[in-house]
Amino acid sequence: MEQKAFERTARILVVDDEPQIARVLRASLGAQGYEVSTALDGRSALKLFEDWQPDLVIVDLVMPETDGLEVCRRIRLVSQVPIIVLSVKGEERTKVEALDIGADDYVTKPFGIAELLARIRAALRRSNVVFPEKKETLEVGDFRIDLGTRAVKISGKTVRLTPKEFDLLVYFAQNAGRVLTHRKLLGAIWGSEYTEQNEYLRVFVGNLRKKIEPDPNRPRYILTEPWIGYRFNPQGE
Repeated sequence: MEQKAFERTARILVVDDEPQIARVLRASLGAQGYEVSTALDGRSALKLFEDWQPDLVIVDLVMPETDGLEVCRRIRLVSQVPIIVLSVKGEERTKVEALDIGADDYVTKPFGIAELLARIRAALRRSNVVFPEKKETLEVGDFRIDLGTRAVKISGKTVRLTPKEFDLLVYFAQNAGRVLTHRKLLGAIWGSEYTEQNEYLRVFVGNLRKKIEPDPNRPRYILTEPWIGYRFNPQGE
């Protein structure tokens, strides 16, 4: 009940230089009980962000002058508020760059309001969950991960992982539901010198899937985001 109350009162900042999209999102999100403010350019958005302190930001990537990438970059200097970027099909490189800068998710235009609302709810839920560095156990979805003993249980069943597989699973669990680019995953687990080794990551993800997925050929926990990276779904639904 507390989570639903949080979602009804969440503040959402919508940034898009197309007035029609901004109006539609204001009306649609407002009808769901969210408080919504809109900005038609990046500069106004950053000022509104500072003054209004939203709980989530939706920003279009392609805008004149201060674009969506710069908005993401500037927000991440001062806040960890969830950011969902809007992009048109074919902007894969820009989309990946936004996720590497710190955006949490993306929605491709044209999009359905139902899909966007689902992404918003997921992002707001994640923003309320913190995994402190000193916490000994991560419990998320079907997974129970003991950081001290490095033991992993999935729906109560013990799974044995190699050290790197364990580190990769922990990073996925700490970022459940977020789109993680190849570059971000490689840098976090193996270091900056490995950030271009996508094939290296595919091998480890494949090995991890064989151990945690009921059917590795139809993964339900580690989902592939084509050309971009992976998304961890701990509920496996």
